[in-house]
Amino acid sequence: MTITTTGDGVLTAADRSRYETDGYLLLPEFVSREWLDELRAAAAEFVEESRQLTASTKRIDVEPDHTAERPRLRRLVSPLDQHETFRRFTLEGPPAQLAMELLGGPVRFHHSKLNYKWSDGGAEVKWHQDIQFWPHTDFSPLTIGVYLDDVDDEMGPMGVVPGSHTGPLYDQYDEAGNWAGAMRADDIAAVIDPAKVTWLQGPAGSVTIHNCCIVHGSVPNSSPRPRPLLLQTYSAAGSYPIAGIGANGVTGRHGGTVIGGPTGQMLSVDGRPMRGAPDWSRRGAAPTIFGSQHKDS
Repeated sequence: MTITTTGDGVLTAADRSRYETDGYLLLPEFVSREWLDELRAAAAEFVEESRQLTASTKRIDVEPDHTAERPRLRRLVSPLDQHETFRRFTLEGPPAQLAMELLGGPVRFHHSKLNYKWSDGGAEVKWHQDIQFWPHTDFSPLTIGVYLDDVDDEMGPMGVVPGSHTGPLYDQYDEAGNWAGAMRADDIAAVIDPAKVTWLQGPAGSVTIHNCCIVHGSVPNSSPRPRPLLLQTYSAAGSYPIAGIGANGVTGRHGGTVIGGPTGQMLSVDGRPMRGAPDWSRRGAAPTIFGSQHKDS
């Protein structure tokens, strides 16, 4: 699926240079009040729906002490598949425009999520890098977050280690060889200087952008207010998720949507560009080499 839209040119040359150098951007109050009102209303619908739950489902992840009277949501999975507002915002709205600007042309949508990070102890996100969760054929993927409410230091804003996106890619299995989705303690001690971590707080509508390789995380939300953060991931159109690893097979029905124009089936692997064959996945069995070369109907 391809959606045709163009970037609005809202980023400056300094913004783009800072992203390349630091691996992240913070754009305070970037999203309009009109969009915020729509997004908040959609997010609230799932809080109400969660009151019927006693445990997590494939769509809504709740904390162990979640109740109808005191809902405690962790995540709405694949918001685009759950509500039209999220679909329009992510595929046609400001995040798509920003991704196209930063990546220089059409982009490929990968996945989205809404992390609620509930009040009074909402779960921390341990230090990690994203790319190991869903490897691609390059390192262009970036994630654009939108704070739906004001976020201060008490609320567990996302913290990033500037410049770490150009450094090592860390093993995120534990010492026993089990997937942990977080860096090991010795790697954290080596790479993270608390004095150099940047905490991305800001008023409602602020946007965070971070590269797939940057080291980042967040502390628990110790405030009496939830911290809903809508996240959506895009890559350059010529970047492809590698099948059979991590979350690449469970990105939702909009995963792979190209925004901003056709890809031309161009990609680059190990620095070698090529134009790949058409995508036959939605057409049944691929044609044989004989049928292609001899122009069978």
